[in-house]
Amino acid sequence: MFSIQKVSLIALAGAVALAAAPVRAETQLRFLGQFLSTQKHFPPEKGALDAIAANNTGIKIIRNEYKALGMKTSDGLRLARSGTFDVVTVQIGTASRDDPFLEGLDLIGVSTDMKTLRESVNAYRDAFDTRLRAKFGATVLALWPFGPQVFYCNQPINTVADLKGLKVRSFTPSMSALLKSFGATAVTLNFPEVYPALQRNVASCGVTSPTSGNTGKWPEVTTHQLPLSVSGSVQGYFANLKWWDSLSDSQRAGVKKAFADLENDLWDLSTTLNADAMACNTGQASCKDHQKFNLKLVDVSAEDIDRVKAASREVVLPEWLAKCEKTYPGCSDIWNSTVGKARGISASPK
Repeated sequence: MFSIQKVSLIALAGAVALAAAPVRAETQLRFLGQFLSTQKHFPPEKGALDAIAANNTGIKIIRNEYKALGMKTSDGLRLARSGTFDVVTVQIGTASRDDPFLEGLDLIGVSTDMKTLRESVNAYRDAFDTRLRAKFGATVLALWPFGPQVFYCNQPINTVADLKGLKVRSFTPSMSALLKSFGATAVTLNFPEVYPALQRNVASCGVTSPTSGNTGKWPEVTTHQLPLSVSGSVQGYFANLKWWDSLSDSQRAGVKKAFADLENDLWDLSTTLNADAMACNTGQASCKDHQKFNLKLVDVSAEDIDRVKAASREVVLPEWLAKCEKTYPGCSDIWNSTVGKARGISASPK
């Protein structure tokens, strides 16, 4: 017969064994996004996260937003690299200050409509992912644009020549180079800073998409809309590589599909939403889904389009390639064989 002491020792040993046995932890996806989960015009992001949670992937979504945490999108890749978040959304132009190579997929004046931009993004995707993995310990889940980046001004403007002497909001290095070539002063501002800057005449003009400007209520503090597109403001969803590699094959497949579907939806929205936002910004009868304003719509001339293209090839590209080569030797050859090939452009460093 067992003594009470022996029974107690066996029970204790069993408890220790159970405590020592590996317990499979629930897989978490700590997500850092830009958009309110209830924001009207960006439901696909929430849908992608819901799809991951609903498809028996065993992944629990923990969602946060930059604004709520007092963080800036320019810090997104650093937050992914450190493992603070597992998946982040990043405005690539602002993040390119950490690595010029990143901006190569959406340089100002190179791909100014959504069709050519998508071709350029797809051409650069593999090289972009390779660089992202090596420098930031992250991998691409999706790449998509906010839409055509156009001008909002709080004073009369008829052509890009009228930008000379004005302070214009910029958010990427190549955009600043373009504005400088037009004789403007580039003022680097994060999106939430632009409205008060325009309101107080700290800036005379700002550049963003029709949708972003409308939802940010820029038409309240501007008077003229010059719909000259200079880029697409490409965004990315990126996963921390260690987290990504820790997933099972089925989990990775589920996450990959959800973000591939999200990418396609957001490319579609970049066209349809921005067309409606432009109509609403300028008080057109066709306005449906955005707040209606009454900005003066300025006609885009062929001369202005040509000026943007010329500045891109003569100023933006050579300056960007020179910076890129300093941090990533061989950058010029990679760009010319990817985006350059897709756009029929061959450029050299300045």
